[in-house]
Amino acid sequence: MAETTAGPITGIMKTRATFGLLLTGTLAAAASAAPATSRPNIILIVADDLGQRDLGCYNPGTFYETPNLDRFAKQSVRFTNGYAANPVCSPTRVSLQTGRYPTRTNNTYWFGAGPVAGRSFDFMPPKITDYLPFDEETLGEGLKKAGYQTAFVGKWHLGADPKYWPEKRGFDVNIAGNRMGHPHSYFSPYKNPRLPDGPKGEYLPERLTRESIALLDKMAADKSKPFFLCHCFYLVHMPPQALPELIKKYTAKAKKLGVNNEKDFGEEEQNWPEAGKRRIRTRQGNPTYAAMMEALDTSFGKLMAELDRLGVADNTLILFIGDNGGLATTGQAPTSNLPLRAGKGWLYEGGIREPFMVRWPAAIKGGVTNDTPVMSIDALPTFFAAAGAALPAKKIDGLNLLPMLENNAPLNRDALFWHFPHYGDQGGFPGAAVRIGDWKLIERFLDGRVQLFNLKADLGEQHDLASVEPERVAAMKARLHAWYKEVGAKFLQRKGPDGSEPWRPKDDNTRATSTAYYTSPDWFKFYAYAPPEELGWDD
Repeated sequence: MAETTAGPITGIMKTRATFGLLLTGTLAAAASAAPATSRPNIILIVADDLGQRDLGCYNPGTFYETPNLDRFAKQSVRFTNGYAANPVCSPTRVSLQTGRYPTRTNNTYWFGAGPVAGRSFDFMPPKITDYLPFDEETLGEGLKKAGYQTAFVGKWHLGADPKYWPEKRGFDVNIAGNRMGHPHSYFSPYKNPRLPDGPKGEYLPERLTRESIALLDKMAADKSKPFFLCHCFYLVHMPPQALPELIKKYTAKAKKLGVNNEKDFGEEEQNWPEAGKRRIRTRQGNPTYAAMMEALDTSFGKLMAELDRLGVADNTLILFIGDNGGLATTGQAPTSNLPLRAGKGWLYEGGIREPFMVRWPAAIKGGVTNDTPVMSIDALPTFFAAAGAALPAKKIDGLNLLPMLENNAPLNRDALFWHFPHYGDQGGFPGAAVRIGDWKLIERFLDGRVQLFNLKADLGEQHDLASVEPERVAAMKARLHAWYKEVGAKFLQRKGPDGSEPWRPKDDNTRATSTAYYTSPDWFKFYAYAPPEELGWDD
């Protein structure tokens, strides 16, 4: 199928009568009018640490081979301005589950993280809530109340205690979802409390795909209820482990193309107070990462093939998305996000711009490219509208995308926001950002300095226009500061009672003296001495 583009969206088919009320009436009317037999099955598929430029459908020149996802893109509405709500994993996963900016729940960094060890930063980050609060309704809870079968497979990373895990948050079945941000190993034994070990050497992506296929078979057999499957890949997060035959394949490919995995690096800004330059990968070509990408794509293809085999693909609504940008600036820096700047852990586009593709053949025409900015917060209201489910009582920041997807209706939103008051493990700076139209403003919490970029003209964020656009800067700062107040944003903290006072917005009246979290014996016991494998370190 040829892909089409014209304005924000083109080629949208008229809504089928079965689903028309979902789009033209209010959500309450939709909820009361949508018969169970007309509602779609729903699948959310999340890839971990996947950069937008890792997929062929977003980057024809990618080193990686992703034929199944590229085929899916041709069947879908492919958003070119799709975003994660945060440049690291746990907060974005909160936004997917709640439809809310993670700042509202004080979930602004990956769960299980303490301050970056061994760094002499001038300030401390604010204490986060490192679990998904119980008073937040999740996708699983809302869809289960609406009569859906619910199942979770893969990475959860939304709380250390089992009481926060998927089976307690609305999912009938939980396979492999626990506190960990990455697997102990991609090969069995897995040491995963929600996944029995397979035969020694079994590959985790293949195992989880078989588990999801078995769930699809079981749930599809129950014709009385639609189903919701949340399949969250651990791929392509570290550790770098892949099938040997695929590593061999991509080692040969890299050699043929002249890739130099020791020298294909440039420089990014250095925000850590230490000597040395911040390296950033400038060319894709890591054989192990490429092998992991192929494993992700193969698993995805098997899930899609099973939907076809079961005869349910036509009335299944699927969102494929990543949780943050590709890892490009620390450790092995296995991928490059160019022309997007930086990567995971940064507020630049490389850290937050994601693959975002929606398919629902019964109601949405595929083969369409849409350049409207959308975000992970939009998953819940979109899914709930399709399911005829009532929205949670709390304010939902995301928007129902179905009117736009089915009827080309404009999306009634002019700004998107990010808040990341942390020294990222990957070298990123504490700050926040707002995008309005083609313009993006970043405010840095170390000193209050702002950067302004026109993303249409400067996708790589190389030309800071703040000095030549003072009125625009002032207007965007005002919007951002008003949002801080609305969502209860926190900022950097004084480092001990004698530490210097960190920057704050002029209209912020909170005190920057909360240091007990980082100086108490409990903190050091939990974060400073516990081994990384006990904490689920994200990196």
